[in-house]
Amino acid sequence: MNEEQIDTTLQDSTDKLLRPGLIVSERTISEYSMFLHHLLVGLADESIPVVLICPPGVDVEPVVSPAIEVVRHPAIDLPFLWSQNRKILIEHLEKFKPTVLHCLCESKAVLTRQLARQMDLPYVLTVDSLQKRWGCLSISSKRCAKIMVPAESIAENLSRIYPKFAPRIEKINIGTFVSETSVCFHNPSQLASMVTAGPIDKLEEFENLLSAVRHLAIDGYEFLLVVMSEGRIEKKLRRLIGALGLSQIVNIIPILNPRLSVLAAGDIFIQAQPCDFFNTLLLEAMSVGAAVAACKGGVDDLIIEDKTAVVFDPNDELSIMSSLQRLFDRREFARKLAIETQEYLRENHGVSNMISSVLQSYHDAQDWFKK
Repeated sequence: MNEEQIDTTLQDSTDKLLRPGLIVSERTISEYSMFLHHLLVGLADESIPVVLICPPGVDVEPVVSPAIEVVRHPAIDLPFLWSQNRKILIEHLEKFKPTVLHCLCESKAVLTRQLARQMDLPYVLTVDSLQKRWGCLSISSKRCAKIMVPAESIAENLSRIYPKFAPRIEKINIGTFVSETSVCFHNPSQLASMVTAGPIDKLEEFENLLSAVRHLAIDGYEFLLVVMSEGRIEKKLRRLIGALGLSQIVNIIPILNPRLSVLAAGDIFIQAQPCDFFNTLLLEAMSVGAAVAACKGGVDDLIIEDKTAVVFDPNDELSIMSSLQRLFDRREFARKLAIETQEYLRENHGVSNMISSVLQSYHDAQDWFKK
């Protein structure tokens, strides 16, 4: 090999070098821990060095392996020291020498944009929720090479609101490992159970579901309902459950990580209201083989009527009750629905496909920035 060929080979190797800096929020760690863990493991398997920038006080140990470099920002959690904190962060990053930044939460879009400008880097932005027209998502036309979304509904929403960035939007399905068995009514002698997540803001959004559950109990159906909920709404939720006489049937538990152990204990998973964000709880429930009862609207790409879920009107108590009765009364149908949903995830939400697509996005971002 002559000197010119050696130089070309070294240049190709340099061009393909990846050293991503991942910027996450507390929400990323709590709600997208499964996605982040799979991504970090996938990058490690490819021997790609990674630096993870995350807030102080957030427990990343369940998600991050010891091989991953973790940088806390702000290093000194006081508002008037933002300049010093930014300087400390830049110093850490300069030592790591990232080649591309990846913002995994919209709340960190401004920080990522500023870091990319200061370090002269391209970046990838993940958007996992529907945007409002009067909102303002910080995106750099000169440095944001890709906008990664987990659902077609989000892609369409972003294209309408930010049409000039439409060519940069790329849908990459969040990957999951699918269980070999289905938990849905797998033990006929066991009391049936349902799992759902509690309301985030408005208790009224949960009243129809609880009323439907009450009527099921009155009609003689035997089951437990587990509600994952915490925060200010929890006390009001407990009062409502008591007022409806459901205290012996409905149990409230905190949102635990990992969540699979809770989801795997439910025969049925219920999404009671439309979500404006990609619901990883729904994806995880499908992966363990729970039958899903859900409503359309919002980011509803995973909800395909009678293929991945039975569908109800969230504003109609009778519609909710009818859908749940359908699963209870036709248990073979419910199991078939759950198993077919697992097959759908294997075909469309594989972890290896997700990792390869994200890696390609990083390479594309670097190539785009060099032009």
